[in-house]
Amino acid sequence: MKGVSAPPHFHTRKYLKMKPVAFLINVLSLSALASAAPGNVANGHDAEAVASKQIAHLQREYQKYIHATLKTRQTGCTKKNILRRREWGALSKADRRSYIDAVYCLHNNHTFITPPTTIPGVRNRYDDFVGSHMLLTPAVHASGLFLPFHRFYVHLYETALRTECGYRGAQPYWDWTLSYTDPAASSVLDGSPWSMGSNGVYVPGRPPLSVAGPALTRTFPPATGGGCVHSGPFTEDRFTVNLGPVSFEPAAPEGGFGYNPRCLVRDVSPAFAGDTRPTNVTALLGCADLACFNVQLDEPQGGVHGSGHFQVGAIALDVFASPADPIFWLHHAQMDRLWTIWQNLGDPRDRTYQVWGTETAANTPPSDNVTLDTAVPFGLLSPSKPVRDLVSTIDGPLCYIYE
Repeated sequence: MKGVSAPPHFHTRKYLKMKPVAFLINVLSLSALASAAPGNVANGHDAEAVASKQIAHLQREYQKYIHATLKTRQTGCTKKNILRRREWGALSKADRRSYIDAVYCLHNNHTFITPPTTIPGVRNRYDDFVGSHMLLTPAVHASGLFLPFHRFYVHLYETALRTECGYRGAQPYWDWTLSYTDPAASSVLDGSPWSMGSNGVYVPGRPPLSVAGPALTRTFPPATGGGCVHSGPFTEDRFTVNLGPVSFEPAAPEGGFGYNPRCLVRDVSPAFAGDTRPTNVTALLGCADLACFNVQLDEPQGGVHGSGHFQVGAIALDVFASPADPIFWLHHAQMDRLWTIWQNLGDPRDRTYQVWGTETAANTPPSDNVTLDTAVPFGLLSPSKPVRDLVSTIDGPLCYIYE
């Protein structure tokens, strides 16, 4: 496997080192849906349509549980102060523009906290978030820290948009099960002023791209773009990517951590979008424990976490620098939504506090098992948090619901 190295200074850092809900998920029925091929007819109904209805039902049940839990709360996370995260397409055009403007605000804020001796390429507040993810990647991917890290990481970004840029909404999510047949036509990628920008300009004749991550190396065929985002927000005149790539050539200076200004490139792949179909989500939600959930979400064929990145392409393929594409935050809010729904199946008191895995990617180098007391690092963005503070979206430092 091709190795990927962070700057020398990185290796010295500590970063590597209620009642049950009133329904029980029918795991067998979810598995049956997941095993049906796309487009197959099961009992007279399209398997994907049936799976979509099942996901919607599970979300409604999850919402009922959250509302019931908060009904009598007077302090902490309550029904009055909870943030409501909504699907991008469900937001009004005005709300989408407010979110986009807040992202621009972070990008245009040149008062950043990352020292140049740590990551030389950082030039703005948005880069602080990209850079911290790059430094922490070997600990928080393909490990037991993946889900709790990204839950709080998205929360930190959401908080920055709200407190530093005046955004009044919550972090939206991208439900790619709604657009898996044609991602470029989705409200996220259609290139309208209210989207997250378009596909990249089509560049013919490109070779396959070899991408090295902390757990494996994959080769990606060229898809439908390959050039700069051509319309909507985040075109070259409004948005610059400064960091990465780390995982593929040509790498940026300083092993990807140096200053490398360029346009935001995308290469939308309908093939990988197909792997975010509803039956793959029901397969994930059908997992009986967190070990299954973690393994299934990153299955090489059909894992919805990887496929969500792969369908966007370009910098989204770089496990280190993928937050450089603003779609990252919508995708990972969706991943957090699915984890949250899964946690509230069966007895949420059990699933919420399940842990899995070790503290390093694929346990390389060998590391301790993750426990509820394991400290999750966030680099310069925040002090570390124990896993137990990050497993519930309505306790500890978190207070939000998916709608």
